[in-house]
Amino acid sequence: MHDERNGAMAESKQSFLQRLFSFPNPVNEVSARLVAGGVLIMALLTIGLNLKWATGVLAYGFVARVLTGPTLSPLGQFVTRVITPQLGVPARPVAGPPKRFAQGMGVVFSVTALILTALNLWGAAQIVLGLLCVAALLESVFAICLGCIVFGLLMKVGVVPEEVCERCNNIWATS
Repeated sequence: MHDERNGAMAESKQSFLQRLFSFPNPVNEVSARLVAGGVLIMALLTIGLNLKWATGVLAYGFVARVLTGPTLSPLGQFVTRVITPQLGVPARPVAGPPKRFAQGMGVVFSVTALILTALNLWGAAQIVLGLLCVAALLESVFAICLGCIVFGLLMKVGVVPEEVCERCNNIWATS
């Protein structure tokens, strides 16, 4: 009995962790674009107001989103639970793996900016944040996801196996 209960608890804990550290598939593109808009605003404020500490907030957000989707991201939660439902627009499901890859690219840029800031290289950090702004602007305003494009190209050359995302085989196809 004791072993069964411990086994059930271990399985429950494992399934909780699996759910926590998962990424939604599909992703609502409406929410993804709104999150990108939030990132754009935060990054512009960080650069424009010299909010060096905010590079840590940006980096945390990207790490949280790549690991758990919106679950541990305050911006992701705000967008998916408050803003998107208030808009009343239909969900537009898109494949999750490319969006997760795009969040991973955001991790690289935001963590690089954080490290540069910690090394007192604020000018270099602002340049990296500026590049992040370009990507966030393209996603939020024009629905051009640079990470998704790179993901598709990596699939095309065989770096990302096709089975990772069958819906991604043709990045130009509509859903």
